[in-house]
Amino acid sequence: MIKYYDRNKKTYEVEKVAGKRYLDWTYNSPIGRSFLKAVIKRRIFSKFYGKYCDTNFSKNKISKFVKEFDIDLSQSKHKIEEFTSFNDFFVRELTEAARPIDFSETVLVSPGDGKLLAFDTIDLKRLVQVKGITYSLKELIQEEAVASRYDKGCCLILRLCPTDYHRFHFLDSGTCDETNFIKGQYYSVNPVALSKIPKLFCQNKRTWSIFHSDNFGDVLYIEVGATCVGTIIETYTPNTRVKKGGEKGYFKFGGSTVVLFFEPDKIKIHEEIMKHSADGIETAVLFGETIGEKYK
Repeated sequence: MIKYYDRNKKTYEVEKVAGKRYLDWTYNSPIGRSFLKAVIKRRIFSKFYGKYCDTNFSKNKISKFVKEFDIDLSQSKHKIEEFTSFNDFFVRELTEAARPIDFSETVLVSPGDGKLLAFDTIDLKRLVQVKGITYSLKELIQEEAVASRYDKGCCLILRLCPTDYHRFHFLDSGTCDETNFIKGQYYSVNPVALSKIPKLFCQNKRTWSIFHSDNFGDVLYIEVGATCVGTIIETYTPNTRVKKGGEKGYFKFGGSTVVLFFEPDKIKIHEEIMKHSADGIETAVLFGETIGEKYK
């Protein structure tokens, strides 16, 4: 059971997990774990399934998925019959009205939909994956000089479930450097997997770049792939001005994670998010939703 906090309702909810039986079997049973190590975590498995989700044959999955997880397609730019494959539906674009953005310079917004954890005054050698499991930023991006700039700063972990909108965006205006690609495995990023696989983020395929934000300093953007996420697509143009809310990229099928690092004294995250994060409880957020403010 995965519990999260709903800020709008002021209630705790239980996440409806896509592929729950598969996850439980894979990460909690001896046979499943053996299959995970031999097949599922490897690139070829995710690549094969990703290719299938790109085909016309996968369209049959869309209606069932929408019904089972109550996906609101009134927010989509396209109707259900217009999608050419399951991946086409999965990376769907939303209407501007679906995700309003506060463009105030002092307001920090979420870069995507998902479940959010936030940590302040971080120790770069002991970043929290889940309770009892940590990793280092140096291991995550494999660049010690870059990592050292974020010591005692703030870390945001935005977990995108398979049922979420899967595009991620810039949280401010500014320019973004070239993307760095790091090869890796394809473990799930669901909390079930995070509690079983040490340093999972450091093992999975990932990309990172430095976003030179106009109002929040140099933000380290990291995108982590997962099982069946054969591709992380970066759609922005490096070293070119972007607007707040502009698209940075998207994940193809599967759950995924965006991890952000801020330099010290640049942002202040809302207290309710920090409080729940300290208790290990994620907060549900939407792209464009206010999650903090510029440090004063």
